[in-house]
Amino acid sequence: MAEGETKILLVGHCRPDAFAMRAALGRYAPGAAFVEVNDTEALRAHPDAAALLVNRVLDGQFGTGNGVELIGMLSDGLRGRTALVSNLPDAQAEAVAAGAVEGFGKSEMYSERARATIEGLVGVKADG
Repeated sequence: MAEGETKILLVGHCRPDAFAMRAALGRYAPGAAFVEVNDTEALRAHPDAAALLVNRVLDGQFGTGNGVELIGMLSDGLRGRTALVSNLPDAQAEAVAAGAVEGFGKSEMYSERARATIEGLVGVKADG
């Protein structure tokens, strides 16, 4: 990973979903590195990440299986750079109440909503 490269953490996603997210979301953050994080230690290893995309049902070892609960456990500085990946409106509302920005569901990865979320989190505007 190049120094100064924008990092987007894919938190608690299985490999197939992480692969799909890289393909879909990479267009909204050109040049960003998408890093899979599947445990608390790996999460702590990336304090410089521009954004965290947290799965609603976590795959990995985080001390909880609930993405909204994990968001609530994050430091204040990380929560504002975090979005929940879930199609469930109630889960999105809970994540926002926990300090995250509004996210999107996996079925929306190619949507304007996903683009706006990614661009807002990393502070760039994608072409097209």
